[in-house]
Amino acid sequence: MTIRLVTDSTVDISPETAESLGITMVPLTVFFDEETYQDNVDIDNATFYQKLQASKVLPRTSQPAPALFQETYKRLIQEGATGILSIHLSSQLSGTYQSACTAWESLPEEERTIPFEAIDSKNISAAMFITLKKLSEMNKEGSSLAELKAYAEDRFFRTHLLAVLDTLEFVKRGGRIGGAKALLGNMLSVKPIITLNREGAVVPVEQPRTRTKAFARISQLIKESGPIEEMAIAESNEEVGLQLAEALKTVYTGEIARQTLGAALGTHTGPGTVAVAFVTAKQ
Repeated sequence: MTIRLVTDSTVDISPETAESLGITMVPLTVFFDEETYQDNVDIDNATFYQKLQASKVLPRTSQPAPALFQETYKRLIQEGATGILSIHLSSQLSGTYQSACTAWESLPEEERTIPFEAIDSKNISAAMFITLKKLSEMNKEGSSLAELKAYAEDRFFRTHLLAVLDTLEFVKRGGRIGGAKALLGNMLSVKPIITLNREGAVVPVEQPRTRTKAFARISQLIKESGPIEEMAIAESNEEVGLQLAEALKTVYTGEIARQTLGAALGTHTGPGTVAVAFVTAKQ
């Protein structure tokens, strides 16, 4: 069987990485005032942060239209796909998952000739990628669509994301960070920690005064979570990524992959943000 994996650009990997893993990535759109970019296609993550810091206008992101997903699914079927597993960022953060579902359901019945499954990961960025990477390996080994879906759902249930913001400015300007609005009660110099809850919505954790204290607190929270199966960092810049990786060595001895945090979270959390995704071991 030829199962094809589909995701969106909030997985925060390069098109080259996606291609090497056999993953089809559908881009969100990033708007800087009148300028329009396809996320991770004609604007990479490094360029995004350069423009974010220089721009006087907060950028916007928009989910892919159902038509773009339809084009993708049709092409994969024409290329010989025998099944499609489409995995997307939390539906609490974007309408991308719903757009993917609508796209498939809107295809004429005679074009929906193969099995299709869509998953709301309730995650984003590295918290999506660490499982997609495993799914790519399983797919190359011949796993069935049902096996891939079951593995993904189990892993995403055990996947957590903790992020440290450098400033509250972008939360305030964006106004789209859900429960983390509670952080705005204290606009003093803090390094807020946020997470995604079980439904995939952003919620505040704590407001340490310094980045060092925030990283120490994240390490403590991870230690309290029990044995860790895998861990990865999503960083807005190399400096904060290295600092967090060093702090995490006290609670995790395995390899910690690092990738650049992209536009979807970066728009609403700002430069200097860094996040760790981790999968707790099965009990």
